[in-house]
Amino acid sequence: MHEVVTLIIMAGALGMDAFSVALGMGMLGLRLRQIFRIGVTIGAFHVIMPLMGIVTGKVLSTYFGMIATYIGGALLLIIGIQMMIAALKSDDDSLVKPMGWGLFLFAVSVSLDSFSAGLGLGMLGAKTLLTVAVIGAMSMVLSWAGLLMGRKFGQYIGSYGELIGGCILIGFGIKLIIPM
Repeated sequence: MHEVVTLIIMAGALGMDAFSVALGMGMLGLRLRQIFRIGVTIGAFHVIMPLMGIVTGKVLSTYFGMIATYIGGALLLIIGIQMMIAALKSDDDSLVKPMGWGLFLFAVSVSLDSFSAGLGLGMLGAKTLLTVAVIGAMSMVLSWAGLLMGRKFGQYIGSYGELIGGCILIGFGIKLIIPM
């Protein structure tokens, strides 16, 4: 049960970048059908990317043994720092249109950190199916929430969601590197 709660928190942290970017995208006045399609696409990429990362991480962990925990923790720490830096930057010009190749590029860009997290989780021996299902579902729901809230609230929340997600990943990274 403890592993599932930890996984849900981590999935929430990984989905925060999709949430925060979806907030901005939601201000484009999207229809509900578009919001549904965007959320499903982001959720699918948040299944594919960590799955590839987990498989790669499991292969690498057989070669690195005990050091895999430290590598996984370091990866989570780095991802968290990158998320925080991205949240503090103000580059509103990079908004991608949510259709066709734009949607594809958007989904890939917000799910790249899930590959790295999957790599770390694979090295730690995480349960593959449970992990990718939780990360994908959480990212899809957070994307929908961000898109819908963006329609309603506009610029009130901004990048704080991604900042919080970065802090959570940094905490997990530190916990793995410095066992308590």
